[in-house]
Amino acid sequence: MTLSLAQARAIIDAALAKARADGAQPLAVVVLDAGAHPVAFAREDGASLFRFDIAKAKASGALGMGADTRVLAARAASNPVFFQSIAAATGQMAFSPGGVLIHDAAGMLIGAVGISGDTGECDEACAIAGIAAAGLFHGDRK
Repeated sequence: MTLSLAQARAIIDAALAKARADGAQPLAVVVLDAGAHPVAFAREDGASLFRFDIAKAKASGALGMGADTRVLAARAASNPVFFQSIAAATGQMAFSPGGVLIHDAAGMLIGAVGISGDTGECDEACAIAGIAAAGLFHGDRK
C-alpha cells in the first residue's frame, strides 16, 4: 500500500482540527511517503517562517532513522556527537517530538508526518490524531 493524497489530506485536516480544539499555536504539517517525497502540506495562517522546514526535518528524520522523533531525541541525548553528525550530513533531522511514522494495517511503513509550531508534545499529539483519523497507525510497529 502507498500513502494516497486523500489519506495525507485526512491526516492534515484531523491534525489541524485537534490543534484548533486544543488551542495550539499555528502549525505547519507535512506528510511524506515512504521515500520521503511530500504528498501534502499545510501551513496555518500565522505559522512562522521556518515551520515547514522544521516539520519536514521531523518527518524525514523519522523515516531516515526508522523511529519517531521522540525516540530519536532520547537517543540523541545519550549520543550527541553521532546525532549531530547525522544532522549535519543530511540536513534533514529535528530532534523534537512531532515526527511520527505512518503504517498501514499490515504494519508496512508507508510514510511519516511532521508537525511544527507548538510544543513537541502538542505537535506529536496532533500528528497521532491525524494518522488515526485517516485509519492508519503510528509509531514503530516492528
